[in-house]
Amino acid sequence: MHDLKRLKPGLVGTASMQVGDEHTAASLGSGRAPVLASPMMIALMEAAAVDCVERYLPEGLESLGIRVEVEHLAATPPGFTVTATAELLEVSGRKLIFRIEARDAREIVGKGTHTRAVVDAVSFRSKAEAKLPLH
Repeated sequence: MHDLKRLKPGLVGTASMQVGDEHTAASLGSGRAPVLASPMMIALMEAAAVDCVERYLPEGLESLGIRVEVEHLAATPPGFTVTATAELLEVSGRKLIFRIEARDAREIVGKGTHTRAVVDAVSFRSKAEAKLPLH
């Protein structure tokens, strides 16, 4: 297994986005409300976790999201910027556990935990491609 010693609890990553109409529950089909959709908030939180650790992974490795537990606490209308933060809490073998949070200009809009697995990029992609039909 590759050396993951550069991944230490306490590392922090962030990701931000301005909420547009295309990011709303109404647009994504996850509801009818014209506010930030939960799937978009979760994607932003995952992006913060990627920002937290990917630069510390040895060449040829990448992390994949395998678990998300999130509460969507408050609505964010289009025009607001939402910033997600991910803090690495634990490294257990290939498993990385994060505390994640999303905020807009007014309040915390979501929080929870996220787990990622470190994988060999070539092997993972090869397995995924093996599912494709032959041409």
